[in-house]
Amino acid sequence: MRHILIIGAGKSTGVLIDYLLNKSNEHKLHLIIADKNVESAQSLSQNHENATAIELDIFNPEERKKYIQKADIVISMLPARFHIEVAQDCVTFNKNMVTASYVSPEMEALDKEVKEKGLVFMNEIGVDPGVDHMSAMQVIDSIRNKGGKLLLFESFTGGLVAPEDDNNLWNYKFTWNPRNVVTAGQGGAAKFIQEGKYKYIPYHRLFRRTEFLDVDGYGRFEALANRNSLKYREVYGLEDILTLYRGTMRRVGFSKAWNMFVQLGMTDDTYIIEGSEDMTYRDFVNSFLPYSPTDSVELKMRHELKIDQDDIMWLKLEELDIFNNEKIIGIKDATPAQMLQAILEDSWTLQPGEKDMIVMYHKFGYEINGEQKQVDSTMVCLGDGKLQTAMAKTVGLPVAIAALKILNKEITEPGVQIPIKESVYKPILKELEGYGIRFRESETEYLGYNKLHM
Repeated sequence: MRHILIIGAGKSTGVLIDYLLNKSNEHKLHLIIADKNVESAQSLSQNHENATAIELDIFNPEERKKYIQKADIVISMLPARFHIEVAQDCVTFNKNMVTASYVSPEMEALDKEVKEKGLVFMNEIGVDPGVDHMSAMQVIDSIRNKGGKLLLFESFTGGLVAPEDDNNLWNYKFTWNPRNVVTAGQGGAAKFIQEGKYKYIPYHRLFRRTEFLDVDGYGRFEALANRNSLKYREVYGLEDILTLYRGTMRRVGFSKAWNMFVQLGMTDDTYIIEGSEDMTYRDFVNSFLPYSPTDSVELKMRHELKIDQDDIMWLKLEELDIFNNEKIIGIKDATPAQMLQAILEDSWTLQPGEKDMIVMYHKFGYEINGEQKQVDSTMVCLGDGKLQTAMAKTVGLPVAIAALKILNKEITEPGVQIPIKESVYKPILKELEGYGIRFRESETEYLGYNKLHM
């Protein structure tokens, strides 16, 4: 038997483990599922004969090294900041490694040694990053192979609630890490290029600069810019492209409403609010509003945001129950962002049986034989309302497929890498189609970038 060490038994790990257990007899696999909480690991092992659950604290170097040394390949599903300890041990003991996380500078620094040892360290093989890289490169390479020149590349991904469970005024629920949603866009201006011009959107304007996208069968969405699109010029070999823009998808109206929190300062994660553990939802809101001996919190809020009582923006705020004077946030030494997250989780947590949805949309503009054309490529993946969420499927399956192909020596090119080579993305995308993760492409006349956005 060949041993696959899987470190981290989080939400996306279940689908990954299901895939590998289904292949375990055919490919002679034994899974070692490791987590600090051994009960989590045991629940994912399903008492399968080819799975063993163990308790592992990755900050215990002796234990960590012992299990990595015994493995044939290591999959790290830990938070991104913890990969590096695992990666350094994998180099020491000559083990291939797979993660779904962005390549950190520390991981990149291992590239020379990883190559010298002939190891494969595959990163960014989840959904975003991951499926977005693979599906984009497949079209980009196809255009290049027929002699086309790329003029425009735009890429958008959204983790949303499925249409049948879209039952609140925000058209949104948390389907992944809520903290990342609350703090999205902070830490510098969004950077991109449009029609050859560099563009920047500072955080305080980010949620008012959106564009519309239509996905056949699923209606209209809006997209807002990600932090730094420019780094993908080199990654995708698009140094001469005129328009390069990556963003996040939401249902129309979300960003305008979210901007209320941004303008009030509720998404700030840089300072502590005194007495946060005893604050009610209403106290939290009031702490961002001017003092008045007569006006209610509601009235001050409407005045501050310049909205009326019958405005949909106001109704969205009321729906969150943020003026409740009995619900206690209960987090000591919390930042505004942490407190807002706690309030939102009260309303936006998926309930048992509710389904999530991943939507991805790529636009490619290119020139060939004097003609300009556009390719639109879309993918929608729905969860099943249980453990097989769309997020878990689109993260866990690519990781699992890549790990097995590396173990079977179908992916062999060494180095710290992401899945942008045809030898990697082509077979993985093909297999993902069998699990309903399928892109649909349509070609039209290239219209260029909407000048209104310049």
